[in-house]
Amino acid sequence: MSTTRRAAVVAIVVCALAFTIAVPLRTYLSQKSEVTEQQQLQSELQRSVTQLEGRKAELSDPAQIEAEARKRFGFVKPGETPYIVQLPEDKAPEQGQPQGQQPVPSGSWYEKLWDQVAGG
Repeated sequence: MSTTRRAAVVAIVVCALAFTIAVPLRTYLSQKSEVTEQQQLQSELQRSVTQLEGRKAELSDPAQIEAEARKRFGFVKPGETPYIVQLPEDKAPEQGQPQGQQPVPSGSWYEKLWDQVAGG
């Protein structure tokens, strides 16, 4: 056989081998990355389980349950007087505003722009 034919046959064999190996190699690499992602997810879930088990152990104490009920639901024992502190609101009432000034429009920038364009 001539050198050109041998080179062509070798090129065809090399291409066939490359295509034969490429698909399983791509599958292997994609599965390897998926395994890594799943291992990370598993470790995160394991940390979450550990935290929840710690919280479960905390809540097995009756004093902790009582403290949670007082804090979250406002429970009080018989004979106790509950006090609720209400903080003032962020906005002051508009009663003390001088007559010559218009109230400052509240809202987003596009609402203010539309009010200016509409002439309001």
